[in-house]
Amino acid sequence: MKAAVYSRVFEDEQQKDVQLFFNELAIQKIEPVIYQDFFEQIKNKIDLPAATTIFSDSDDLTEETEFIISLGGDGTLLDTITMVKGKPVAIMGINFGRLGFLASIGREQVQIAVKAIANRTYVVDNRTLIHVDASIPMFGNVPYALNEFSIHKRDVASMIKIHTYLNGEFLNTYWADGLLVATPTGSTGYSLSCNGPIVFPDSGSFVITPVAPHNLNVRPIVVPDNNIISFEIESRSDQIICALDARREIVSKNVQLAVRKESFDVHLVRLSENNFLQTLRNKLTWGLDKRN
Repeated sequence: MKAAVYSRVFEDEQQKDVQLFFNELAIQKIEPVIYQDFFEQIKNKIDLPAATTIFSDSDDLTEETEFIISLGGDGTLLDTITMVKGKPVAIMGINFGRLGFLASIGREQVQIAVKAIANRTYVVDNRTLIHVDASIPMFGNVPYALNEFSIHKRDVASMIKIHTYLNGEFLNTYWADGLLVATPTGSTGYSLSCNGPIVFPDSGSFVITPVAPHNLNVRPIVVPDNNIISFEIESRSDQIICALDARREIVSKNVQLAVRKESFDVHLVRLSENNFLQTLRNKLTWGLDKRN
């Protein structure tokens, strides 16, 4: 069995946990395929198998690679999503970061997580992706995201007007600093911080959430994910910012934009005792107030 290993940054304080992770891979006879930049950071600090192989992008992952294991926080896992590109590879996130809605397996569970892969005692959640189409090339060969697509005004520019359509039918004009369309997975991310609702991962929906809207009666709205959502932008600035998760591009305000459900899903691995409700309670500290 082969498992790709992805991480962005190695910190010295992680050395013990990272070594434990690779030791457990060896014990369970799982061959690691390490992301090249991460390998360069750890090769002189972590004892690795002599025959360790590396990869630099999705094309290097063969059919033998069944998993990608992300070591880091949610941002690292979002980077990992871009390595999949429709391949039937399951993704496990081990949280070396902070909040960890997506990378929900704690670093203290490293050995349990690796054993779960080896024994196939895990649960796979299929998560919807959002795809962006544009009149100009954008986001290279990875025009999809797990959390959200967003449109923002440029720097200190005045608020922008975003004319929004569902399947070509006018929905609303948003006067705001920006607008985002979140997947169910992304509903607990940026959208939530903009007062968007939490929706369940399998709800089959998108959440359209304005960012600092001028009109206070403009609220987030949940729409079925079989809609194509398109936009026309008016701005006093010549440029706007478009973002797919953490990836951003500055483009002309005249760009034609539309988002839709991606043709493939991603497969997130979790331990059988973890679920969405448990993650909500733990990460949002629900139920800790015992006054009632």
